[in-house]
Amino acid sequence: MEPTVILSNEHRVIELVLTCLERIAGKAKSDGKLDTESAVQALDFFRTFADGCHHGKEEDHLFPAMVNKGVPQQGGPIAVMLSDHEQGRAHIRAMTEHVEAAGAGEAAAIDEFARQAHGYIAMLRGHIQKEDQVLFPLADRIMGSDDEQKLMAAYHSVEHDHMGEGTHERYLKIAETLADRYDVPKDALAQAHESTSCGCGHAKKD
Repeated sequence: MEPTVILSNEHRVIELVLTCLERIAGKAKSDGKLDTESAVQALDFFRTFADGCHHGKEEDHLFPAMVNKGVPQQGGPIAVMLSDHEQGRAHIRAMTEHVEAAGAGEAAAIDEFARQAHGYIAMLRGHIQKEDQVLFPLADRIMGSDDEQKLMAAYHSVEHDHMGEGTHERYLKIAETLADRYDVPKDALAQAHESTSCGCGHAKKD
């Protein structure tokens, strides 16, 4: 399995939780109160699984491998992806800052949480599309079998040596719990169980 397939399958799980976040924000607006438990779970998922692990694999391993193959780090698709990652972190910080007040029913906090959530959702959906349609096909074209084996070994190290067993399953369980709670289809989870085993060996990024 190519390293980009691992990342693409993780995208499907991230998209599932983005839909959950969309529904969390919409329900907060209609109810006048944020579902704090679900919001905290979703933000933990995005901070640790989507950013710390998934984006960490890209930033620490895939992107440097592509640069070594001649893809520019500045002024090209990698620079766009890195910029998106930073924007996402800013949205996550802003949502986190408003969870408590939004959970207490403060209208301004609910509005800001929802605004940041919708900004994050739109950005990350577009980001995923760019990676799936542009960046990953480029990586597949320029990477040889030796490069792919090195990336797979690096991913394995991330998943098993740094964080340890069980973390991947815990975050898939969070995704499943949120999907059940907000009636979101879970098709992506079966494929993720089969083809990814992220131990999230990257520290959480603020």
